Amino acid sequence: MHHPGPPRFTTVGTAVELAPRNPSEGIESAIEWSIVDAPGDSDASLGSDAVEHLTPDEPGQYRLRMTAPDGPHELTVRAYPDVSRPVRFAVEAGQLPEAEDVWISAPFNEHILGRDRARHEGGQYVFETELPPGRRSVAFVPDEDYHSAARDTVDIEGPERPRVELDATVEDGTVVFEAVPRAGPTTDERSGDLGVEFFLDDRDTLEGSLAIDGTTARCELAAIEDSIRVHAVAVGARHSIADTVTVSTDGDVTYPNEPPAWTDDATMYEIFTRSFTGQADATFRALERRVPYLEWLGIDTLWMTPILESYAPQRDDDGYERGGPHGYHTLDYFRTAPDLGTREEFESFVETCHDHGVRVVFDLVVNHTSKHHRNFQLASAGVEDYEQWYRFDDDGGAENYFAWNSIPNLNYDSLAVREHVLSIVEEWAPVVDGFRCDVAWGVPHGFWQEVRERVKAEDSEFLLLDETIPRDPLAHENAFDLHYDTTLYGRLLEIGRGDRSAESLLDGVRAEQREGFPSRAMQLRYIENHDEDRYLAEHGRDAQRAAAAATLTLPGMPMVYYGQETGMTHFRKPMEWDGDDELTRFHRRLIQTRNEHAVLRRGDLEDVAFESETDRAVAFAREYQGRRVIVLLHFGNGAASVSVGESLATTDLVTDEAIDVARAGGETTVSVATVAVLEAVGE
Repeated sequence: MHHPGPPRFTTVGTAVELAPRNPSEGIESAIEWSIVDAPGDSDASLGSDAVEHLTPDEPGQYRLRMTAPDGPHELTVRAYPDVSRPVRFAVEAGQLPEAEDVWISAPFNEHILGRDRARHEGGQYVFETELPPGRRSVAFVPDEDYHSAARDTVDIEGPERPRVELDATVEDGTVVFEAVPRAGPTTDERSGDLGVEFFLDDRDTLEGSLAIDGTTARCELAAIEDSIRVHAVAVGARHSIADTVTVSTDGDVTYPNEPPAWTDDATMYEIFTRSFTGQADATFRALERRVPYLEWLGIDTLWMTPILESYAPQRDDDGYERGGPHGYHTLDYFRTAPDLGTREEFESFVETCHDHGVRVVFDLVVNHTSKHHRNFQLASAGVEDYEQWYRFDDDGGAENYFAWNSIPNLNYDSLAVREHVLSIVEEWAPVVDGFRCDVAWGVPHGFWQEVRERVKAEDSEFLLLDETIPRDPLAHENAFDLHYDTTLYGRLLEIGRGDRSAESLLDGVRAEQREGFPSRAMQLRYIENHDEDRYLAEHGRDAQRAAAAATLTLPGMPMVYYGQETGMTHFRKPMEWDGDDELTRFHRRLIQTRNEHAVLRRGDLEDVAFESETDRAVAFAREYQGRRVIVLLHFGNGAASVSVGESLATTDLVTDEAIDVARAGGETTVSVATVAVLEAVGE
């Protein structure tokens, strides 16, 4: 079916991309879009292309019709008021070298240089615009030199996004949908004052309509044809990310926005594929021989940087291939890289991982290709069937993000591109256990929703991880399961530098509530990856150990980047297998502690009253099924004395050894070098 998918939720002035699903050769000329209904004062319009973009100009509901070879389909687009505020960014001119132009690079302009220029004013470079409330950051880039860029970050005042959680039960033949709206944690709004809007998915058939009463909706089970998807949005000064529930005719209830159950207990390990074998040649067979190490370490989920055939950049002055060979310059999406081995050898590697209890996450790179890709060469030459495969500016230059001139952006307004990428998804999804989606923010959200429905229909346990920087709660709306926690990552850097107290760690974790992430969303906690400098090199061994311990004792899915545990200080060079043995054992014991104690994997995060002589220490609690543990972290040198207002056991769960604690009047004082995890005990 070519139906364009679930209802779409946006704000006035923010375009919604519209496209038929299941694109195939020959349907483009048969696709027509029209606006059936719109708010009274709206002048919004649609063109004649198969992929269109609706920009709502008035709040309210828009009903669209798409005519396709399989008939007409209607789609609901709900536009909420724009809450953007004026904002001014500025950096001192002396922070930048002389340049012909100073460009603005930010999420709101997709990091495309040439769209927004800063002006020089009073010894500063200044840029003004309007953006939604929240913490917003921009880079001032002299010409195309990102290495010399300066950054400004501004907190824009205004309402936080509310959140909503939708549940459904079947009682005596009646389906009851209950929505629980929650206001932002620091907003003036109250949860009880929020409204809820319910939407029946336009693809589904229900005899009659939903009976809505406040935060509850009902329908008769017998009125459902096959199954229905119901979406709910909390509405206050802003609107929430939608939550969804599916109910079948036999009364089964499922939650499309829910991550796979196994993610609650998983620990991820990322490898820079061609570096993980150290000085040995990186092949699938060589990688296969190192899988037992992952099992020994306690890892159960492996993310590999790309393994498909790609163009390798030139070597730098040190003889190391700059940025690679990282695999992100794809040449062939259906062939494994010849230097790594055959597809059969890759599948053998995956099977060996499975034999050792390790799932494999495939790096899906579909925002761009290499400029040496056959299709880009044909597009650049003006070959008719390929001209629309890539995005070009008015001067004929290929569009790319940042200064990535060698990886041009694919054009998702082309049905041929969409069909091609969906074939890539179908090629590799059956082989692996999940996709890490590179530059996910550069691919239309509606397309990711289609990808999700496809892969989940075949395997509900398939994982989708998005690279969206900074993270965006919209990515969770019927699209991704797991998200880069860019907020906590940044907070751990600030703590490592000494710019913030260790106690601010907890505020960094809870920021997902302020940002509007649904409660079903899962965050990936990390301190480094293949794009970031090593935490150890930047902040030292003591802070690195504490930061790693934080990721492995906080809620969410922790990730270890290869070599983090062996003391590496370069983020892409060959694995140092003979590195820091003590640091390796420390990471292994942390992972094993998390694996052994469900309270560290699934427990609720709670504040703990604590005192310490240093702001480099923090304490918090995890509680699960009546069990409570206290985690104490110290980011500084030596040991810190930390006192908490609870009685604690004397056995550290990390070391399985007794430690000295002092108890007095229900208070416990512990000397913490890096991390201690202690059981809370009754008086």
